[in-house]
Amino acid sequence: MKKNERSISRRDFLRVSAVAGAAVCIPPILGNGAKAGEIKTGHGNKNSFDLPSRTLGTGSHALTVSALGLGMMGMNYHRGHHPDRRATIELTRDAVQRGVTFFDTALGYGPYTNEELTGEALSPFKRNVAIGTKFFDEGSTAATIESDIRRYAESSLERLGVEVVDLYYLHRYTSEVPIEDIAGVMQKLIAEGKIKHYGLSEVGAEIIRRAHAVEPVTAIQSEYHLMWREPEKEVLPTCEELGIGFVPYSPVNRGFLTGAVNEYTRFDSGNDNRNILPRFTPEAIRANTRIVEVLNEFGRTRGMTIAQVAQAWLLAKGDYIVPIPGTTKLSHLEENLRATEFELTPAEIEELETSVSSIPVMGDRYPTSEQQRIRL
Repeated sequence: MKKNERSISRRDFLRVSAVAGAAVCIPPILGNGAKAGEIKTGHGNKNSFDLPSRTLGTGSHALTVSALGLGMMGMNYHRGHHPDRRATIELTRDAVQRGVTFFDTALGYGPYTNEELTGEALSPFKRNVAIGTKFFDEGSTAATIESDIRRYAESSLERLGVEVVDLYYLHRYTSEVPIEDIAGVMQKLIAEGKIKHYGLSEVGAEIIRRAHAVEPVTAIQSEYHLMWREPEKEVLPTCEELGIGFVPYSPVNRGFLTGAVNEYTRFDSGNDNRNILPRFTPEAIRANTRIVEVLNEFGRTRGMTIAQVAQAWLLAKGDYIVPIPGTTKLSHLEENLRATEFELTPAEIEELETSVSSIPVMGDRYPTSEQQRIRL
């Protein structure tokens, strides 16, 4: 059953959300005694958000966060023109006020500047939110891996302005260092109180199992959406079996599954990596627009925008899944959060998947040079 029966077009949704966002006074965030993961957004205000929570990982390695997080990368990196620093900080704090408690950044975004931005934006809410960040192991050897990871962790703590990182990921596993050694360093950092939990990004089932055997993994991060379902083959079943959370990045395929990108869109700002992605050539966009049309048709009779369809589908794939859509616009933030108000039935999920899978996707998700850094 759907939780929201209203019929509204994407254009009307954005117009209404923009007006509401400007008019509504959002209640204050939680008090200093709150813990990361708790959500209070003013239940007495009919316009406030009441985001559900989800848990990544299990037992002492569990991290409870809002069902949708916020990917911070596009605030100033790889997504073209963006608002000034003051505006992005305000938007990030707007997300907290609307119940978002999970924020994702990385040492490599900028590099460094995105962590600094995230730290400044979330500085008033350090005890109320969870921050995930990432490091690379490129150039590390068995002899240097521990000192390298420690150096990266200390620098991230400083830029974020926190005493402990809630979720610390290996961004890409590219070195020849055994994954067991890397997990062993994470184990030490957890014991020392430098990080609370750790995760891996874009790795396959075997690597996940080997790392998890040393120190339980809290979350796996990978691209996952209706146009890229590779994680369903091995990674998601492994996460379910081992009690590991899953964090899909680019849940609307870098903006494509919103209907806002067409073959005439240009990614030439100098700060947009979509200009090198095979799936974002004009020819690929033109061919893949058929998928957007399917989502639009599906959502139109259910009161859902294209982006909400894409994210509601992800949320329906498992309660251990926490997508992290990014945006630089308040109206889009609110649109994303409203995706949690819809619950797709098994029949609707099957209908959607059948329709999308019948359309061949044109273009690889990464160029060869980047694909070689992924171990799926």
